[in-house]
Amino acid sequence: MSFFQSPLRTSPKGLAWHRATTLGLGILALAASTSPGHAADCPGNPNALGTSRTLVVDPMEHPRIGTMQYSETLPLRDHEVVLTFDDGPLPPHSDQVLQILASECVKATFFIIGRMARQFPAGVRKVYAAGHTIGTHSENHPLHFNKMPPERIRQEIDDGIRHTEEALGNPAALAPFFRVPGLRRGAVMEDYLVSKGLQSWSADFPADDWLPISGDQVYARAIARLEAKGRGILLLHDIQGRTVNALPKILQTLKARGYRIVHVVPATPSRPKTPTDPSQWRLHIQSEHVATARWPTVPYFRFTASETMPAPGLSASELYGGRLGNAGLFAPARGDDPPDADWPSLSASQLAVYAHAHPDQPPALPAPAATIFDRPEKTRLAMNFGVRPIRRAGPPPILASQPPRHPRALPPVAPRRMIPGSHPITQSGLEPAHPMRGR
Repeated sequence: MSFFQSPLRTSPKGLAWHRATTLGLGILALAASTSPGHAADCPGNPNALGTSRTLVVDPMEHPRIGTMQYSETLPLRDHEVVLTFDDGPLPPHSDQVLQILASECVKATFFIIGRMARQFPAGVRKVYAAGHTIGTHSENHPLHFNKMPPERIRQEIDDGIRHTEEALGNPAALAPFFRVPGLRRGAVMEDYLVSKGLQSWSADFPADDWLPISGDQVYARAIARLEAKGRGILLLHDIQGRTVNALPKILQTLKARGYRIVHVVPATPSRPKTPTDPSQWRLHIQSEHVATARWPTVPYFRFTASETMPAPGLSASELYGGRLGNAGLFAPARGDDPPDADWPSLSASQLAVYAHAHPDQPPALPAPAATIFDRPEKTRLAMNFGVRPIRRAGPPPILASQPPRHPRALPPVAPRRMIPGSHPITQSGLEPAHPMRGR
């Protein structure tokens, strides 16, 4: 007879024992899914960074995450990081990234391009076999995603999902996570993702590894931006040689500075979501008890013409040898000009003369004008993460033999800001990257 058929369960003492046992097993299971990883659990590397915990999310409860574009992000604790990689797989760089992550027993989220999955299906299966989460990144990685017709947007999303599922051989192995190429978000795309039960992933900070910079610069930007925010989603690309060069040092620095890696997976009927509070999904909690980062607006009020402020008492050793600018209350002493010509001086001797002539009235200075408090209030905080604007070609040079053009012939073109992302895939066939290329 099994335990579930035992008459012991029917007695009050047996029922109480069963409830206690069930509760204990549940607590142990929860602790196993959220407890910090131990270095000893990483074969061959007892000092590994490891994966701190697994975060289970419901994609439709918070359908858009990443503070680079949205108001919400993953509910991470202080010094917790989620690693994400875009544009793969592409050997050998994607394989090298997997090896580096495995050496530190770190789990990440990979956003796969459909065409890359078709050409390198074994690379997609390697990512899944290593225990990482797999999302999608469109079929062809077009960088004008927000300007495409709705039917083209839907096709890019659907084809990318279909080809990634075919490479995996198991649709259940694909997470309902999507990151738009170049972070070119749009209402059509976001509404379609919600209709398909997909969560739109942006990021909290990038490392600019799609730019022609060195691996050391990728490392420096990733760590500096993480330190500035304290936690969040890091955007990287597993197809870049510079990322391969920077990743080991990034992981070592995260370990040295006390950061922890969080692995994100979607909720399923057999895997319930991690309990969270709505406030945890915001990087910075808005509260009346927390000072804001904006300069507060100065209230408007009138100044009376006769209103003054008491002047501070001075001695011969204070400020400019006992002098203080008084905005015209006294003329400067002869031969004793103040350091700033815009501020007439008030010497210690003149203060003594004034105090003798007006014993009951201390010297006074005019009240400041309201204009000195004028500060434009910033409603948005510009965070371009050092992304350089796209340089567009100007008009061709005018030769001496050519007549000058009319100023209105060439209207000015406003520069466009480069959105994080990699280059679009345009070639008909993709070849494995050279092992030394891009380093």
